[in-house]
Amino acid sequence: MLKNNLKMAWRNLMRHKLFSLINISGLALGLTCSILIMLWVRDELSFDRFHAKGDQLYRVMEVQHYPGADDLMIDATPGPLAEALEQEIPEVIHAVRSTTWEWKQLFAHNDKVLKVNGRYTDPEFFEVFSFPLLYGDSTQVLQQPHSVVISETVARQFFDSPEEAMGKMFKVDNSKSYKVTGVMQDVPKNSSMQFDYVMPVDDWINSPGNDWLKEWGSNALRTFLLLQPGTDIAALNEKVKPIIMNHSKDSETEVFVQAVSDMYLHGDFRNGKVGGGRIENVRLFSVVAVFILVIACINFMNLATARSAKRAKEVGVRKAIGASKPALVRQFLVESMLVSFLALFLSLNLAGMLLPQFNDLTGKFIKLDLMNPELMLLLLGVAVLTGLFSGSYPAFFLSSFKPAVVLKGTVRLGNRVAVFRKGLVVFQFILSALLIISTLVVYLQLHYIRTKNIGMDRENLVYMPLEGELRSRYEIVKRELEDVPGIMAVSSANQNPLMVGNSTGGINWKGKDPAADILFSVMTVDYDFLETMGIEIKEGRDFSREYGTDTAAFLVNEEAARLMQLEEPVGEWLEWGNRGHIIGVMKDFHTRSMHSTMQPLILRLLPEDQNLVFARVAPGKTTEALAAIEQILKRHNPAYPFEYHFLDDDFEMMYRSEAIISKLTNYFAGIAIFISCLGLFGLALFTAEQRTKEIGVRKVLGASVSGIVFMLSKDFLKLVLIANLIALPLGWYLMGGWLNDFADRTELSWWIFAVAFVSTVIIATLTLSFHAIRTAVANPVTSLRTE
Repeated sequence: MLKNNLKMAWRNLMRHKLFSLINISGLALGLTCSILIMLWVRDELSFDRFHAKGDQLYRVMEVQHYPGADDLMIDATPGPLAEALEQEIPEVIHAVRSTTWEWKQLFAHNDKVLKVNGRYTDPEFFEVFSFPLLYGDSTQVLQQPHSVVISETVARQFFDSPEEAMGKMFKVDNSKSYKVTGVMQDVPKNSSMQFDYVMPVDDWINSPGNDWLKEWGSNALRTFLLLQPGTDIAALNEKVKPIIMNHSKDSETEVFVQAVSDMYLHGDFRNGKVGGGRIENVRLFSVVAVFILVIACINFMNLATARSAKRAKEVGVRKAIGASKPALVRQFLVESMLVSFLALFLSLNLAGMLLPQFNDLTGKFIKLDLMNPELMLLLLGVAVLTGLFSGSYPAFFLSSFKPAVVLKGTVRLGNRVAVFRKGLVVFQFILSALLIISTLVVYLQLHYIRTKNIGMDRENLVYMPLEGELRSRYEIVKRELEDVPGIMAVSSANQNPLMVGNSTGGINWKGKDPAADILFSVMTVDYDFLETMGIEIKEGRDFSREYGTDTAAFLVNEEAARLMQLEEPVGEWLEWGNRGHIIGVMKDFHTRSMHSTMQPLILRLLPEDQNLVFARVAPGKTTEALAAIEQILKRHNPAYPFEYHFLDDDFEMMYRSEAIISKLTNYFAGIAIFISCLGLFGLALFTAEQRTKEIGVRKVLGASVSGIVFMLSKDFLKLVLIANLIALPLGWYLMGGWLNDFADRTELSWWIFAVAFVSTVIIATLTLSFHAIRTAVANPVTSLRTE
């Protein structure tokens, strides 16, 4: 029976090649987009879910309360917290500390030198997390000071094999010797923690000058927990909530835990609550995948119901000779399944060809592994659902024809069928219009971010790490850099001004309200920092070597002055580390992403405590300047490889996620519109075929070409107009919500919706015009010949 159904389905496809091509190509495009998005979503959902004890793994989050401001939520915690949790909370098996960032250090063995990215952590790290060791005992590898576990890649870069690396010594940053006690497998790409070495965290805490890490008031370590199986997380959060306040009397900081499996996707916190994160992109593109597939399925349904009159006699004859309604339903479903599986075959080939470009665009390492049973079942499931969804209505509709009626040639499809078909066209163009609106809004927001004056000049600004001998020779290096032709200014700071992570609430000033508790972003800088960064002074002056007291002075931004309620801040005293005067007010500049509000900022002059040196390069002199910079740094710091970064590259990376969304939305919107037009093209073709004789009569009676084109197009254009009337307010609502995630954002202008409206109308008109004009200019003699 199935074999016979397949034969008949194939013959029907071959009999109507153009309509079959439209159906298969539309579904293939829809499935290709859906497969690519599905692979991306599958990869995103897999992050941090490979740990064997994943359901017991949690990270500790802090909630810092500040009156008059939103709660701040961070994953940096005090050093003593881990021990307190292990001792005071019975549900905690292990509390493991780790540095909040990956640390790039210079590894040297004999003549080989390489910068390696890694972290400091507690000895239980490899017992808690599933980062398998190739060599070494997970319970012992980090027990001894100055021990290091390296990745397989690093082991092969320095030695012939991972096994040979065991027991070898590395010179780290030309100052410390570390012994290799373990070699781990390379960290999986779907881990939010990426590193190539691990060292004992106590080595860092016990280093000279790091006693502050042992204090309850300092946050510089992440704390991960391995909990007892079956722990009630809600009850646990009530227990851990006051633990910092219990140990630090003046603190109002609360604590809660978040599953490690959620920290990648749910990493956005707003006003003391988990507010979203990458999971929003996952949801967005999952919806887009469904939209595109639905648009493609609608084409099949529309064309099948539109052509139902031509198949009515076939149904009547088959019913007259004994075919049952279930048998006919099965036949038509087999036809839709055949189309779906042919489209799946084409889409798998197309997805395979596009996957390298898709990976480049999204920064992924996704593979289309057709030998993976789970993936194949998923793909087959999508194809089956697509076939059922697109073929179900036509199957039940066609099989319901009465043979006595259709064999007399009096088939009337009725208003309900026409309304259904029109409803499908409207729905298609609603989705298409929404995608056009989304594309425009995302593009405009990204353009706004890239072109907005952020308060500093990020162009032509290069920076290098101050490491090794450069720290002690900084003043000499700075003078030599300033003498390089093409370098306009040089300065240094303890952190990147685009991503200021240091903050404190322990600031005092004249007239401070005792109840005020404001969190200030803080930086230490060198002379000439504002000039190098292109930051403007609003009041007062910059740090200057002409004033010896500037080593105890401060600069604040406009937001800090506003929050301190200082009408004339210049000259007022301020206390941060030392007591000094405010000598200048800077114009506000963004120290974080535009998702965040403007932060109050304080700068302090501390040339001897910097991590980065910045150089502003004259336009067009970048190549020569970099060559000179490399020569100078190599001469003063020969043990370290030359490393540099551009500030505008960092700025682009901050919004990489939005850039990816913009590009993907562009591509998927274009494909969705093309598929919609493909369906409209098919319907226009069918309509033109159905009305050929009518048009011939009209032409004989004097109808103009323009009048016939308008007659054939107007019904479809009405549907496009209705779709826009629904899509435009819906798009305003949805994209307004998306823009609300940005503290600094573009406006939803009326012309965005006008462009979407005009675009859909023009695209639909061009699609319809081809057949309309072709039919209108045809010789009426040909169409009337048989009458």
